[in-house]
Amino acid sequence: MSLKLFDLSGRRALITGSSQGIGLALAKGLSDAGAEIVLNGRDAVKLADAAAGIGGPVHILPFDVTDHQAVRQAVDAFEDNHGAIDILVNNAGMQHRSPLEDFPEEAFEQLLKTNISSVFHVGQAVARHMIRRGRGKIVNIASVQTALARPSIAPYTATKGAVGNLTKGMATDWARHGLQCNAIAPGYFDTPLNSALVADPEFSAWLTKRTPAGRWGRVEELVGACIFLASDASSFVNGHILYVDGGITASL
Repeated sequence: MSLKLFDLSGRRALITGSSQGIGLALAKGLSDAGAEIVLNGRDAVKLADAAAGIGGPVHILPFDVTDHQAVRQAVDAFEDNHGAIDILVNNAGMQHRSPLEDFPEEAFEQLLKTNISSVFHVGQAVARHMIRRGRGKIVNIASVQTALARPSIAPYTATKGAVGNLTKGMATDWARHGLQCNAIAPGYFDTPLNSALVADPEFSAWLTKRTPAGRWGRVEELVGACIFLASDASSFVNGHILYVDGGITASL
């Protein structure tokens, strides 16, 4: 009986930035839990390739998460033509590394648009439909940098801190409408976004010493947290940031 709480059969999940990395892993995991999947990104060809690896029903929905009008039009059209988006995973994001004193202005602005404005744009567009139905799940992908900082990524840290607080704001505004809005904060995972760090022996050695689990995370290890937050098992969990980081935020 308890396992039925995690069953996503009959629900539809939109995952932004899901042509690769964490987004694709979460899409596959939600599909395995029974959800119908909607993949999103800007490159329709990459999305089609990703869709081929999804076991259950899948749609592709190309749009730019940083374009408010494009997001609204794509979400509204999908709801009209295919039905409700029951679960939203705001995963789209980017990284840029540079000492703060030399950080390019254009890179800073792009980080803001991609990592935080997109959560507002897609979250609002989907929530308007969820509110009318009186139910919905929003899972924002935050980061260990929601709580911690490292050299050369101060603007990224700022955006992920904002994702954490926007998640709390979503819960505060929308919980009364039947929505649960939470965040997953991954630690260091072996993803395309971290490829330069994974390839750096010095950084990997530091990370394994710094992380109590003693290793990089595997993207599949985020799936359980996402299924929990997307399912009935988390029906009274709201505004929570769930760190999945091998213990890095728990230790000095």
